[in-house]
Amino acid sequence: MCAMEAARRQPGDGAADVPAIDDQVGQRSRWNHNIHYHPVILQAVPDGCQQALDVGCGEGTLTRQLRELVPHVTGIDLDRTSIDHARKQDPNGRITYLLGDVLTHDFEPNAFDLVTAVATLHHMDATTALNRMAMLLRPGGTLAIIGLARGQLPASLPLDLAATIASRAYRLGKTHWQHPSPMVWPPPVTFGQMRRVARRQLPGVRYRRHLLWRYSLVWRKHGP
Repeated sequence: MCAMEAARRQPGDGAADVPAIDDQVGQRSRWNHNIHYHPVILQAVPDGCQQALDVGCGEGTLTRQLRELVPHVTGIDLDRTSIDHARKQDPNGRITYLLGDVLTHDFEPNAFDLVTAVATLHHMDATTALNRMAMLLRPGGTLAIIGLARGQLPASLPLDLAATIASRAYRLGKTHWQHPSPMVWPPPVTFGQMRRVARRQLPGVRYRRHLLWRYSLVWRKHGP
């Protein structure tokens, strides 16, 4: 496989018919490009956070980590298989899992101290989704997103090659895990387009492009 082919195949950490890992040791050893950036989300949890919502929660890898920091965590996803996996891995019902669409579910406005989304935003219209997630935040709450976007060739080729090398190096020492959720690739927007949308919809947002074909958005909602 040439480097360019690798760069195109690596980013999605695509869906595969791989069952969720149910044992705790297996969960802790999981790694993929999305999980690699979970610390960005966890570090953004605001002080005193009581209610968190994970949009596009999949089978719950992030929600389980959030539950160690936040008393009340809700995950929502459109994919029934993913929600079923999530519920099986939370036998004590510590997390609320909803099968549904965040854009239409009857959440109350200003309901959450933290709203998160990992590899989810590119499944929706970015402007609509950002507005909806911002509306669900309480004043002072935090929105934290890890997203996928596409580079623009040939300018992005050096970063794609660097990401391919880094990804292969990480895989040497980690257990790569393919999530069972649906995948959309390539993403509909470029990194530049996503940065502009985010800055327009979320004034003061912290946008950062990361090496492994990801970007992050961290934004605090100011209150009246």
